[in-house]
Amino acid sequence: MKFQKSKDEEPTAAGQVAIRKKSKVPGVMITQFVEELPAGKSHPDFTRKPIALTIQEGKLAFFKAIITGDPIPTVKWTRNNGEISLTNYRVTCDPSSREHQLQIPNVAVEQADTYKCIAENEYGRAVVTATLNVIEIGFKKSKALQEARFQKVQSDFLCLCCHRTDRPRAERKDGDVDERFWELLLSADKKDYEHICAEYGVTDFRWMLKKLNEKKREIEEQQAQYVEYLGNLRHIEIKNNGCAQFEFEMDLKDPNAKIYLYKDGEMVPFSIDCDEKHSLRQIGRKFMFTVNGLSPDDAGLYQVDVEGVNVFSTDFKIPMVDFLVKIEEVKAVEREDAVFECVLSAPLPKISWMGKSVPLEQGEKYDITVSEDMLIHRLVVKDCMKVDNGIYAAVVGIKSCNAWLIVEADNDPKNHGKKAARKTTQAGGSGANVVKIAAEQQAKLQKAKEEKMEALKQQQAEKPEEAPATKVEPQAELEPLAEPKRLAESETLAEPKPLTQPKPKLKAKPKPKCKPVAEGVVEEAEPETEPEVEEIAPEPENNDGSEQTGLEPPSEEGGERKKRVRTGPLVPDSIIDPGVHFTGGLQDVRAIMGQSAEMVCKLSSADCDGVWYKDGKEITSTDDLKITKDGAIHKLMICNCKEEDNGKYRFEADGRKSEAILIVEDPPRMDPDDLAKFSEPVIIKVGQNASFKLSFVGQEPIKVQWYSEGEELLNDTNIKIEKSSSDSSLRLTKCQRKNTGEIKLKLKNEFGTIEAFSKLIVLDKPTNPLGPVEVIEASSSCVEFKWRPPKDDGGSPVSHYNLERQQLGRNTWKKIGNIPAEAHYKDTDVDHGRKYCYRIRAISAEGTSDVYETDDIQAGTKAYPGPPSTPRVVSAFKDCINLTWTPPANTGGTNIVGYNVEKRKKGSSLWSQANPPEEPIKAKQYGVKDVVEGIEYEFRVSAINHSGAGEPSSPSEFVIARDPKKPPGKVSDLKVSDSTYSSLSLSWTKPKEEEGVQDEAKGYFVELRPAENIEWTRCNSNPIITTSYTILGLKSMAMYWVRVVATNEGGEGEPKNLDNYIIAMPPPVRPNFTDRKMKSFMVVRSGNSARVTINFEASPVPTIIWLKDGMPVPKRVTMSNTDGTSQLLIPSAERSDTGIYTIIVKNMVGQETFSTEIRVTDDPKPPGAVELEQNVPGTLTVSWMPSPDEKRDDRLHYMVAKCDSVKQTWHTVAHCVFNNNFTAVNIMPGREYNFRVYAKNDMGLSEPSESPTWGVVRKKEKFTVNMPEPKTCNFDSAPTFTVPLKTHTSPEKYECYMSCAVKGNPIPHVTWYRNNISLNTNINYYITNTCGVCSLLILSVGPKDNGEYKVVAENSLGRTECSTQLAIRE
Repeated sequence: MKFQKSKDEEPTAAGQVAIRKKSKVPGVMITQFVEELPAGKSHPDFTRKPIALTIQEGKLAFFKAIITGDPIPTVKWTRNNGEISLTNYRVTCDPSSREHQLQIPNVAVEQADTYKCIAENEYGRAVVTATLNVIEIGFKKSKALQEARFQKVQSDFLCLCCHRTDRPRAERKDGDVDERFWELLLSADKKDYEHICAEYGVTDFRWMLKKLNEKKREIEEQQAQYVEYLGNLRHIEIKNNGCAQFEFEMDLKDPNAKIYLYKDGEMVPFSIDCDEKHSLRQIGRKFMFTVNGLSPDDAGLYQVDVEGVNVFSTDFKIPMVDFLVKIEEVKAVEREDAVFECVLSAPLPKISWMGKSVPLEQGEKYDITVSEDMLIHRLVVKDCMKVDNGIYAAVVGIKSCNAWLIVEADNDPKNHGKKAARKTTQAGGSGANVVKIAAEQQAKLQKAKEEKMEALKQQQAEKPEEAPATKVEPQAELEPLAEPKRLAESETLAEPKPLTQPKPKLKAKPKPKCKPVAEGVVEEAEPETEPEVEEIAPEPENNDGSEQTGLEPPSEEGGERKKRVRTGPLVPDSIIDPGVHFTGGLQDVRAIMGQSAEMVCKLSSADCDGVWYKDGKEITSTDDLKITKDGAIHKLMICNCKEEDNGKYRFEADGRKSEAILIVEDPPRMDPDDLAKFSEPVIIKVGQNASFKLSFVGQEPIKVQWYSEGEELLNDTNIKIEKSSSDSSLRLTKCQRKNTGEIKLKLKNEFGTIEAFSKLIVLDKPTNPLGPVEVIEASSSCVEFKWRPPKDDGGSPVSHYNLERQQLGRNTWKKIGNIPAEAHYKDTDVDHGRKYCYRIRAISAEGTSDVYETDDIQAGTKAYPGPPSTPRVVSAFKDCINLTWTPPANTGGTNIVGYNVEKRKKGSSLWSQANPPEEPIKAKQYGVKDVVEGIEYEFRVSAINHSGAGEPSSPSEFVIARDPKKPPGKVSDLKVSDSTYSSLSLSWTKPKEEEGVQDEAKGYFVELRPAENIEWTRCNSNPIITTSYTILGLKSMAMYWVRVVATNEGGEGEPKNLDNYIIAMPPPVRPNFTDRKMKSFMVVRSGNSARVTINFEASPVPTIIWLKDGMPVPKRVTMSNTDGTSQLLIPSAERSDTGIYTIIVKNMVGQETFSTEIRVTDDPKPPGAVELEQNVPGTLTVSWMPSPDEKRDDRLHYMVAKCDSVKQTWHTVAHCVFNNNFTAVNIMPGREYNFRVYAKNDMGLSEPSESPTWGVVRKKEKFTVNMPEPKTCNFDSAPTFTVPLKTHTSPEKYECYMSCAVKGNPIPHVTWYRNNISLNTNINYYITNTCGVCSLLILSVGPKDNGEYKVVAENSLGRTECSTQLAIRE
C-alpha cells in the first residue's frame, strides 16, 4: 500500500521524491523534488524572508521576500485562519529584483494570523512563515463589568427558558428556498457559497447573490438597533476535548440585551457554567458557545439572536464514520519507531491524532500519513524514548479509539553506559491485515456507488418525457460515500453568473430515509413521493451580455433559446454523474505587446467541445487567434498581441465555464540591433562633439532620462537633449577630457523600465610627468633616478619619454632623446662633481605633454643642501603654530629626504628642535604643538639630503601662541526640547567654525520677547557655555518669541530665531502608568487602612476616576490626586470593602485604566467540633463543623494535622481542603491517634480544633482536684507612656518616622496632633497603632510639616500626652 503525506505536508505530485534541504536563511523549509538537479538549474530558495510584524490597527502592513530559483518559481501567499482576498490584500512582484510583497492596507484585528509564503518550481518547493500581530485600539472594559453583565444576561435568559417557547418560523411556500439556506449564507464565507448552494439545490448564483445582498441590508438594519460591532465569525467545529464550539466578536449597544440560542428553530437553554450541555463564555467582546457531551442528535443549525434579531448561524454536521480497525497497543524498544494504524468505514482526507491528551502535528517527531483511498490512517512516533510512554488516540468526529504506547529500555549490553544508536526497525502496526480490509471496504463503497448510479439511470429511462423546468443540483454527498473533493472546485465564483434563470415551483418533497447496512455501507430508501415540477418560460438574456450557461444555444430556425432539461425525478441525497467539468481552469495572463499569449484549460473528458468568448462575444480561429484542442486540453493562442486584445476571455463547455483576463502590457522596448550599435563606445578628441541616439517603442507617456557617470544630464550650454515619441538623442559639444565616462539612457512608463548603456572616451595629450625625482645613484660615473608617470595619459598609453639635460653653469640644453615608456633613466655621461638638471616630457599617440624639470643632481661628491626659504606662519593657536616653507634651491645634488624645524622663545638664545630627531619632516609644512599659550616664538628650518642636514634658514617673525578670534556664526538646529506651563527648555548646536570668517563660540545668550512686545529681553546676564537652557517664570498659555546669540572674545554673532512662536504649555502626552510593577492584588486585615498609590504621566492634566466593581467608590473611601500621582485610602477597612478598584486616567489625548483587587479579611475562626469515624479498616474519616468565616471568605480552606502515640509528633497530612471532611490512611491498630483541623485564609491560620483520641481505650481512675477559690485581680490602669517621643530634625523631601509606646487597661485611644490640629484623618500622614506602639510616618517632609507634634492617649481611667518638635533642615 502506498502512502502519501497528510494535508499538513502539502504532498508532492505522484512520482516525485521529497528531499529535505537546508537553506542559508534560517526558518526556510526546502523540499527538493528530484534526486539530482540538472546543471544550471536550482530549486526555490529565499535570500530574504518575511519577518514577524507587530503593527497598530489601521496602519499599512506588508511582508517582503526575495526568492531565487531556476526556472523562476511561482509564488503564492496563504494564511492559517482564513483566505487572502484581493479586496483586503495586495500581492506585488518586481521581476528585476525578484522581490515579492504581500501588502495589507488598513490592517484589522481579525487579520492577525500566521502567514505563509510558498515558492515552487518543477525542482522543488520553499516555504517560510511570518506572524502578524495587530495592536487593537480602544478602551477595554474591566473584567468586573463584564462579569456583572454576564450575570445579568444569564439570569434574564434562565427566566426566559423556564417558559421554553419555540422560535417562530414563517411557513415556506412552494418553490421558495428553505429559510435555513439564507441564514447560513448570511454568516458564511464567500468560499463556502458554492457548497451551501449545492446542498440546498440552488443553481442560479446571480439570483442568489442579488437576493443575499437584499437580505444582508435588511438584517444589518435590524442588527444596528442592538449591535455596535459584529465580526470574526468562526463556525462550529469539534475541539480536541470532545466538545463543539463556535465563536464570534460582538459589541452590544445595551449590555443588558438578551441573547438567545436556537437549534433547528427551537430555543435551547444555556448557562455560563462550562459543565452544562450548552454554555456561553464571554471574554471581552468575544462570545464562545460550547456544546458538551456530543451525540448524533446535536447535529443541526445553530443560531444566535439578540433581542429576536439573528446575528450568527452555523450548521453543525457530524461525519457518520466509524473505525473498522482500531489502533492497538504498541510495545517498542528505545530508539525504535512506533506505528499506530486504523481503518475507517468511509474515506476522510485527515483525522485528529492525540498523544497524552495533546494534539499531534506532522513534524520531526511525528509522521502522519494517509493512504491513497483515504481509508487507512497511520501515526509513526519516531525515535521512541521513555518520555513517549502514554495513551495515544485517533479521533474522527465524535468517534475515537485509543491505545497505549509502552517504551521498554534497551537491554543490549553493547549500549550499556552510552547512548544507543537510532534503530531502523518499527514496532506496532495493526495485527489485522489493514490493506486487505481497506480494499474490501473500498470495493463495497464503489459497488454501492455504482448501484446508486444505475438506479438513477433506470429512473431517468422510465420517464423520458418529463423535463423539469430547472436544473436543481441534488446533494451529491452521502456521508459514507463522500468524495474527498467536490468535482466543481475548478469553477471560479469571483463574478458568479446564473446557471439557470427560471425558478421552479416545487411541491412538498419528503426526505428519503436511509438505513445502515453492515460494513459501513448505507442503503437509501426510495422516496415516498416524487416532486412535481412546473415548467416556466426562461427569462431573457442579461443586460450585460453574459450568457446563461445552463441553457442550450439558440436554434437556427426560430432563434429561440431552448432549456437544457433533465429527465426523471429529482433524487436528493443521491450520487449522480457530475458530467463534464473543469480539472484545470483558465489563469490570468500578462503578455508583452507584439509577443504571443496562451490560455489553457483542461476538461474532465476529451470528447467534449467548447466555445471561446472575448468580452461576452464568441470568437473563432483567425491568423492572430488560434484555437486548438489536444484531447481534454483546450488552448487559445493570441499571436502578436495588440492593445485591442485586452479583455476577459471565457471558455464554455457543457454548461460549465472558466474565465480569465488577458492584460497586454507595452513597456519601453528597443531594437536589439540599435541597442548593440548604441552600446559601442564613442571615441573623440578633446574639443570635438559627441552624439548618442536610440530609437524605442512603448506605451506613452515615456519618461526619458540621460545620465553621465550616474549623474542626470539636463539641457545646458554644452548639453542638448532631444525627445520624441519614438527616439531620443543626446549631443555633447566641446567635450573635454573630464567628460569621459559611462552614458546611460533610461526609459520608463507605467509598464516597466529599461536602460541602455554606452561609453564616451575623449582623447587628449598626457599631463606632465610628476616629481619629485628619486635619486637611486649619484656617483662619479653615473646619475640614476626615477620619477612618477603622468596622472592622466589622455586616453592613450604613454609610448615614450623625451629627456634633455643641462649642466649647472651652462645655458644650453643637451638633447638625450626618446627613451622607452618606463619612468626611469640612468645617465652615464657625467663628470665627477658636476651638477645636472633634466627636463622630462611624456609622449603618446595624442601628443607631447608639458615639461617637468628636475632639481639639480650632483654626480659623485658629498654636498649638503642649502637653506630653505624663511618659514611662514600660516596660523597660530594656543596649543599649535602651523608653519610652511619652500625647499632649498640647492639640494646638494641628491634628493631631499626631510626637514628639521627649530624653535626659540623671545629673549632666549637657545634653539630647540621641534620635531623628533629620528623623524625628519617629509612635507614642506609642520604644526609645532610643543608651545605654551601666550609665549612668543620664532622658527627656522634646515633641509636634509643623503649627505646630512644643511644650513638653517633665516628665522621667522615672532608669533604668539594664542587662538585668533572672530565673532562666531549663527547657532544651528535650534529647537524646543521640553515645555511646561511656566518653563521652556531649548537646545541647539554650536555654530560651525570657518577659518578667517567665524571662530568657535565660547558662550551663548538666550533672549525672549513676548508676542505683545517689540523689545528683546536677555534671560541670562552672563553667557552660558552649554548648548541648552531652560527659561523659567513664563505665563501659562502665553505666546513668546525666542532667539539665541553666540559669543566669544571676538564679539557676538548673529542671533538665531525659532521659526514660530512658542506657547507656554507642556507637550500633549497620552496617560501612561510609570510604575513598572503595580500590584493587581492585595490583602488587608480588617480594621487596618488600605492604600493604593498610582503614579502616572499625562499632559494636559487628566481627569481621574476611581470605581469599585464598576460603580463609584463609597464616600468613606478618600481619594487624593497630585501632579503625576493618585492615591486611594480606606482608613479602616471592612469586609464590605472587598472588590476590584479601577482607576481611569483620561485627557484629550487618550485614556488608560488599571484595576487592582483588594481583599479585606481577618484571622480565620477555628472550625467546629471534630469527629472521627472508621468505615474501612486502615482508614479514618475526619469530619468537622465549618468555620463561621467559611461563608464570608471564598478563599478559606482547611489544613489537617495528625499525631500518633508512637511518633508523638504533629505533622500535616492535608493541605488546601475545601470541604469539611478528610480520609486519613495508614491507620495502624493498637495506636492512638489525634487530629487537629486549622482554618486558613490569606491572613494565616486559625487556632486548631482537636479531635477526640482514637485507638486504645484504657480505664482511668477517677481523679479529683481540689481547686482553691480564685482571687479576683484588677488590672485596670490609666494610660502611661513607657517610651516617649524624641525630637526630630529631617532634611526637606525626606521621610520622617516618629514613634512612642503607651500602655493602659482598657486599651487607650491614641490621637496625634500637629500644632494642636488632629492628624488622624489626614491622608498625608500614615498612622499606625500596633500592640501599644504608636507611629507616624511623613512620606515627604516639607516646610508645612514644621512644628510641634503631640500624642494624646486616653481611656476611662485617665488621660496622658507626650509632645516633641520637628525641625526641617534645608
